Amino acid sequence: MLWFWLGFLSLIALFLALDLGVFHRKNKTVSMIEGLTWAGVWATTALLFSGFVYYAYEHHWMGLGTGLSNSTAAPIDGAKAWSLFITCYVLEWSLSVDNLFVIALIFGYFKIPGMYQHRVLFWGIMGAIVMRGICISLGAALVANFEWILYVFGVFLIFTAWKMLMSDDDPDPSKSRVVRFVYRHFRVTQELHGPAFTVKIADETGEVKRWLTPLALALIVVEATDLIFAVDSIPAAFGVVQDYPDSFLIFTSNIFAILGLRSMYFALAGLLSKFHYLKVSLAVILGLVGVKMLAGHWLKSQSSFLHDNISFITLGMVLILLACGVLASLVIPAKEKETEAAVPPEA
Repeated sequence: MLWFWLGFLSLIALFLALDLGVFHRKNKTVSMIEGLTWAGVWATTALLFSGFVYYAYEHHWMGLGTGLSNSTAAPIDGAKAWSLFITCYVLEWSLSVDNLFVIALIFGYFKIPGMYQHRVLFWGIMGAIVMRGICISLGAALVANFEWILYVFGVFLIFTAWKMLMSDDDPDPSKSRVVRFVYRHFRVTQELHGPAFTVKIADETGEVKRWLTPLALALIVVEATDLIFAVDSIPAAFGVVQDYPDSFLIFTSNIFAILGLRSMYFALAGLLSKFHYLKVSLAVILGLVGVKMLAGHWLKSQSSFLHDNISFITLGMVLILLACGVLASLVIPAKEKETEAAVPPEA
């Protein structure tokens, strides 16, 4: 099993090295066509990997699908593993769309030019991979030792869904505690200095000191935002694999969805304001997964068809809800909102 983890992490490292070192060496604005192309590349790569998941779990290579923390669960076969992977991938991908709205606000607030946005998102993805790994490891350990934690996750997801439905206001970066903390404890320039995250500048005494640039501040806020979204998406992923708590499926599906996040941002950057009702769909999806977690034992007592195919049913409902959100958004377009310029918050 360890070799699968090492192999997957090596594959992701290769993808990221090719991305930054070969395909995006120059700072440039990524066009919508290029974003759509790369989004298709990442989605295709995820589908190809899902084929590997099917065969690896079907034949239980190196024990895949047999080392479940829940001893009452049967080993995961290929079809079940594939459905769980795809469902987690689609769920994470859909939740990432909501993250794109916040990223667009952050870039607008800090006035980050298009040519530097890919750089911020690239390093943001690097941090997101580390944070997701930590969150998934922690979640797997909690589920393995305290099965009742799934009920806590379920209640949390329902509460999060309720908050999403009740909140009409977009996040305001100027009111972010992270932004206030950085301005209070670090030196931050008001101007960009090319693609640099830090720059050396002489202060009023003539002493040269290291300053953060707005690019670094945008990266910090993006990382903090992703951590907040991870708190929602990781419990949701455990809700999908509730009866088969396999951390390898959760981690790989999460990472593939995150890898496509940057490309999806550039593909949808000009269309984000049109998906106003997608937030409602995402809230309903979170609520649905939360209810599924709370009703886990009841579902086990139902017909074998329902229990054995719950992952396919969940996938179908997620896709239907996303489609409804997109269609509703196209029928009733969202109103455009102006984004304020970045102004240092008061200490």
